[in-house]
Amino acid sequence: MRLKPKYKDLLPSSHVPQEPFLRSLMASSGTRTATPDLDDLLCHSSPGQKQSGDRESNIPSEEVTPNGNGYTFIGRCLRGDSRIEQAWVHWTKLGRPKRIVAPMVDNSELPFRMLCRKYGAEAAYTPMLHSRIFTESEKYRNEEFSTCKEDRPLFVQFCANDPDILLEAASRVETYCDYVDINLGCPQRIARRGNYGAFLMDNLPLIKSMVEKLSSNLNVPVSCKIRLFHKIEDTISYARMLEEAGCSLLAVHGRRRDEKDQKKVRANWTAIRSVKSALKIPVLANGNIRHIEDAHRCLEETGCDGVLSAESLLENPALFAGFRTAEWVLENEASLRDGELDQTDVFVEYLKLCEKYPVPWRMIRAHTHKMLGDWFRIHPQVREELNAQSRLSFEFLHEIANKLRALGGRIPLYVRNTNEDEILESGLTA
Repeated sequence: MRLKPKYKDLLPSSHVPQEPFLRSLMASSGTRTATPDLDDLLCHSSPGQKQSGDRESNIPSEEVTPNGNGYTFIGRCLRGDSRIEQAWVHWTKLGRPKRIVAPMVDNSELPFRMLCRKYGAEAAYTPMLHSRIFTESEKYRNEEFSTCKEDRPLFVQFCANDPDILLEAASRVETYCDYVDINLGCPQRIARRGNYGAFLMDNLPLIKSMVEKLSSNLNVPVSCKIRLFHKIEDTISYARMLEEAGCSLLAVHGRRRDEKDQKKVRANWTAIRSVKSALKIPVLANGNIRHIEDAHRCLEETGCDGVLSAESLLENPALFAGFRTAEWVLENEASLRDGELDQTDVFVEYLKLCEKYPVPWRMIRAHTHKMLGDWFRIHPQVREELNAQSRLSFEFLHEIANKLRALGGRIPLYVRNTNEDEILESGLTA
């Protein structure tokens, strides 16, 4: 008997087959090399020259059984309502995750994803991967893409402007993920130069052909991440085109292509709600998620099936577990208390994950500045010591954390006075 879900309601999980997922991934490791300047990397055919600071990688094993998620997504064989139905069955099999780590170049790498998962994130995106370089360079693949069996549900995101190259890249990762995602929302200068991301909004036929190519050939569903057009009618038409082309899940960033300053421009949740109301597939909201209350409010106001957070997670990876930084305490000071978790504690947890899942040092350096940013504003001399260190080591970074602690004081993360049950419900694990 075929399931016919109501798209505005949650599908009862009891109606979905509960066979276990055979999530297998990676065991082998190789030599990891540092990456050249990102602009040069994404706009040229060569991944660049090898640099110092090489580290071992966690790369997917070539010996993994195909369809590592335990079943084959059959949406590519379907059309119309049957494809929509399959999209919802797949989303339900994954547990309908609501708290999701957004894709961030050089920032949503494996150790950071695993840290966020510990603190309540229920799914995550990889950093944006350049489809052409991914197909051409084994070095780039080994360095930029790593995962593990606990890193699920997982979206692997690519930027692209050629359907065939995109398919070749996607075929290399479909065994290791739950969605292959097309980046249609990057508004940065590098995306304009490379003719991808939000700048493909000027070439909708090309976008449609890429979605159709993947949805017709992959064994996992295709998702897309977009930005808004100036007119909501154009955005809705765009979203419907993606759905009809075979997109199984759509993430909507509630800002336009020209609205790059997220601190000055608030995301338009009303527009996101309009897109959600117009589509039949699952829709995720992106924008304005600074703490867990924002996530709850966004879900309520947009009607979306999940929320993505990016910048706020970089400073506070425990956001989805109900913790918030001091920046968001003043507005609710009476109802908040010290969560007995310091930002240096979270940073040390991240370092331990990096030792377990090696990544390029440039990523670790960037996270160090973000996670310890409040500390560095109080003790800028320690930040200067970090900046002066051209070659990092775990010993040095652990010493940075110890030095900040020794200087006295704490920079705690805060939770609501009645937040203990909420933290447990958020999925915080030991």
